Amino acid sequence: MANLSNTASAIASPSSASELRSSQTVERLADRLETPALDDRSYRVIRLSNDLEVLLVHDPDTDKASAAMDVNVGSFSDTEDMPGMAHAVEHLLFMGTEKYPKENAYREYLTANSGHSNAYTAATSTNYYFELAASDKLTDVEASNPDGRSSPTIANAQKSPLYGALDRFAQFFVAPLFLASTLDRELQAVHSENKKNLQSDGWRLYQLSKSTSNPKHPYSHFSTGNLETLRDNPKERGVEVRTEFMKFHEQSYSANLMKLVVLGRESLDDLESWVVELFSCIRNKHLPKNRWDEEQPLTKDELLTQCFAKPVMDSHLLEITFPFMDEEQLYESQPGRYLSHLIGHEAPGSVLAYIKGRGWATGLSAGSTQICPGSSLFEVSIRLTEEGLKNYKAIVQVIFQYISLIRESGPQAWIFDEMKGMAEVNFRFKQKSPASDFTSKTSSAMQKPIPRAWLLSGSRLLRKFEPDVISRALEYLRSDNFRLTLVSHSFSDGLNQRERWYGTEYKLEKIPAEDLSEISKAEQKTSTERISELHLPHKNEFIPTQLEVEKRDVKEPLKAPRLIRNDEGVRTWWKKDDSFWVPKGNIFIRLRNPWIDTTPETGVKTALYCELVTDALVEYAYDAELAGLGYQLSCDSVGLQAFISGYNDKMAVLLEKVLNTMQSLEIKVDRFAVVKERLLEEYQNCDYQEPFRQIGDYTDWLNHPTGWLNEQYLAELPHLSASDIQHFYPQLLREVHIEMLVHGNLYKEDALRLTRLVESSLKSHALPSSQWPIQRSLVLPEGGNFVYSRALKDPANVNHGIETFMYVGLRSDRTLRAKLLLVAQITEEPAFDQLRTKEQLGYVVFSGVRATATTMGYRVIIQSEHPPDYLDERIDAFLRDFVVKLKEMGTAEFNDHKKSLIAKRLEKLKNLGQESRRLWTHIRNEYLDFDQVEQDVRFIEPLSQAEIIEFFIRYISPDSAARSKLTVYLRAQSLTVGLAKTLPPKVLKENMLQVLEHFLQSEGHVGKPDKIQQRLDGIDIRPENQQAIFSALKQYFMDDLSLEDDKAKAVLEKGQTMMSALWHNTAVEPEPEQEMDGDGMVPKDGTERPVKKVAIPIENIHDFRAKLPLTAGAQPLKDPREFEEVTSKL
Repeated sequence: MANLSNTASAIASPSSASELRSSQTVERLADRLETPALDDRSYRVIRLSNDLEVLLVHDPDTDKASAAMDVNVGSFSDTEDMPGMAHAVEHLLFMGTEKYPKENAYREYLTANSGHSNAYTAATSTNYYFELAASDKLTDVEASNPDGRSSPTIANAQKSPLYGALDRFAQFFVAPLFLASTLDRELQAVHSENKKNLQSDGWRLYQLSKSTSNPKHPYSHFSTGNLETLRDNPKERGVEVRTEFMKFHEQSYSANLMKLVVLGRESLDDLESWVVELFSCIRNKHLPKNRWDEEQPLTKDELLTQCFAKPVMDSHLLEITFPFMDEEQLYESQPGRYLSHLIGHEAPGSVLAYIKGRGWATGLSAGSTQICPGSSLFEVSIRLTEEGLKNYKAIVQVIFQYISLIRESGPQAWIFDEMKGMAEVNFRFKQKSPASDFTSKTSSAMQKPIPRAWLLSGSRLLRKFEPDVISRALEYLRSDNFRLTLVSHSFSDGLNQRERWYGTEYKLEKIPAEDLSEISKAEQKTSTERISELHLPHKNEFIPTQLEVEKRDVKEPLKAPRLIRNDEGVRTWWKKDDSFWVPKGNIFIRLRNPWIDTTPETGVKTALYCELVTDALVEYAYDAELAGLGYQLSCDSVGLQAFISGYNDKMAVLLEKVLNTMQSLEIKVDRFAVVKERLLEEYQNCDYQEPFRQIGDYTDWLNHPTGWLNEQYLAELPHLSASDIQHFYPQLLREVHIEMLVHGNLYKEDALRLTRLVESSLKSHALPSSQWPIQRSLVLPEGGNFVYSRALKDPANVNHGIETFMYVGLRSDRTLRAKLLLVAQITEEPAFDQLRTKEQLGYVVFSGVRATATTMGYRVIIQSEHPPDYLDERIDAFLRDFVVKLKEMGTAEFNDHKKSLIAKRLEKLKNLGQESRRLWTHIRNEYLDFDQVEQDVRFIEPLSQAEIIEFFIRYISPDSAARSKLTVYLRAQSLTVGLAKTLPPKVLKENMLQVLEHFLQSEGHVGKPDKIQQRLDGIDIRPENQQAIFSALKQYFMDDLSLEDDKAKAVLEKGQTMMSALWHNTAVEPEPEQEMDGDGMVPKDGTERPVKKVAIPIENIHDFRAKLPLTAGAQPLKDPREFEEVTSKL
């Protein structure tokens, strides 16, 4: 059971450090919370004098501190005429405060202390959070009082990274500046974020649901915002947008609507003292908690309608949506959870089991969602096959028959008790999550009206079986109280409307009376008339009962697993959990096979086999999933992989069933057709993801000597039959090498027994080590510069993508690896600040280390409306300028980066799963580098600034003759060559001005839009008019911006890159490039800048690979025999 202890609310706080520092009154709400059994943290809930409620968390062992603020103001509070207002304010709060006016001061501070931050805007709340390195060590007093209720004096709070972060964070809510110089850039960021989502079916269908709901309820509004809603339209109405944002913050942000969570290594008294000092000055405007009770999202006008919509991706989806009861006060019984458990069940007797058996569906989910206080929806979502699409009306009737079954059966105490018991087990053994994950989610939970002592357990535990409440909830699921949404890529004719914000094509109509009549009949069927295959679930035999854990005193947890079996056919690694003490385990199995992915055909056959095994196990494995035990089956270029995870009590039972199914799978033609259709959709849809999600696959493909693209797999799939897979998979399993990792609450003999189970079930022959697949990568040549370019498949996508990869060397070279990690650390914040914040190249910008099978390098990824060529130039411009910054960096700043990187590398693992994945990664990549973290630190510590400068100039700088670079361009079809000839001059000029604005900001100049408009009046913005355009720009720079000659000349030279972007953005082929001097467009005779290396296009992948050498194969850094367990100890 969970630790149960509550305290009365409003207990007066005793004398403490906080009272010594402040005269503010602090109300104690709770100081003991219901916690998981292994939770070693201490908690305190307080309310400040300004009504700000705070949860303080003392974690003596954490190496990450964090805080999160949830403000009860979200997109539902947007003004009618400026949709996206709350989201824009969220962005703008990061851009400087009165106390810390530098726009990136907050991010710089966090980055220097191994930290990061983020925020999100939801319907009723905006949530801000960060995490960073915790204080270095505890004081003696704290160390001797693990409950965290001591009150030691910390000599200088400013020395704590957490204190400094809280100081900066608090100012978001005290005195944000809404800097005019950052306003347009952050609105552009909001706009880019919105454009990033325009082709995402998740966002499109969500907005369609909103846009077709009750227009009087804020659920119907557009919440993200864009330049049209937040800048252009307001300006046309004469609105000063900055004033509106400041007014929104002033009128909506109030301390009494805020919930703060602070987690640190410091004592509760110190955390309380800091919070009182830093957050008490947030103004309390005594605003009422936001509610929307007057209207409901779905009224009689929106109910009994059906919406047919066309998605971007190839998929078929049926959704049934019911208005539902408000469960805000029903956290003890959670009736929606009971109903979703039954309707969403997948075992025999369920809706899914029936419609899946008829070949109509591949998946089903059900559940209730609170839209806002006072409004909820219950949704049933079914992933259809093509046959299911044809029979969607019958599926709707099946669902209503099952609802009738639930109603007729009445609420079942045994079902609730089973759910309640499993919830208690899950909460009892809940492990820690990343610090910012915890603070963000908990601050959001604090907005709910649950007892403060239940903040951690509130919605996780079921406490009361209330059959009357369940029956009342069930009454919302009626045949006169729903609407349908049917989604299919096959829809085209008859879609007569287009959703305003995302452009989704759809048709909305009333459900025909005859269809409603059939649904009503289905709802009224009795047990004798109902489909006989439908029934309530049986007792779950997978519920764990053996939950004992033998906890021992461990001075130092082992870094590496032990090798307990190592012979020709099997290699088994094992590590008994010595850190987390939960009754759980993780089993990883790799079945090496040399020809699993030798051709696209064998790759597709293997993928089909994995999907067919999974499909055959759906009904059996669902009970295990409910009981916290799951599995995955997958494949890669080296072999098949199986993963079993969860409570170890019945783990062997599930593993045996999975193995037996793998070995004796009988492929049914009808199920094969369904699985093949689903895999076909997945392959087709991969090419319709956002560019930044696709681009990594191409970079991996170009770095490896073999491998296939999605389109090559797709070409093979249509020709395959059930008999092909039936004959194929026995060959796949006939000869393999088995490698396993058994980790968790499992003893050595358990691991050996599981190994024997794998052997006996699969009945495979041993694959000799001479036939094991070898993992290698291509070696990019010194001075190489390659570019691979291709058009994106989605014709409506407006975003391009680029990944630029600078090859460094072998990943086994510890010195190079340490230098690369440190360069990635040092450039992370400046790259984001320059390329995203200042230049606004796109919403998605990130940089860091990329590793292949055996090599590594530095990469930058951007998704943007700007073309890849221009993005490539801007990345190189940043890297070129950064050489100077690196040379000018002070010793203290450089050492701070080293300290921050080391703290990141030494960050503690939070749970068993994290440790298991780390161990398996080192086994799977074949390096067996289990002490990689410690080795990284050992090689990072002695690095000097001179060494990093030398490394950067050699491997990363664009001016290095030795730099080896591989770049992938993904181009949007919407900007194909020649399109600009059809665009009006006004549009072309707007593009020109936008690019110019970003360019000037990146160069540190404040533009004058009115002046440049005047300079360009009368000039046709076309490539053939470059000289006239540049003459106008020269006058603008020198006369209007008053730049000195040298500066104007330098800006003009860089302006050629900007002009290149213009031609690409307007999709016109540019004239051959000319260099400029200060007098205009004339050949440049200077030689100051190194000659730009021309990129070699990759047009034939076979030829590209054939010309490059290979690395040696991945090899263990230590002889595996060093890890062998030779004792008989369990």
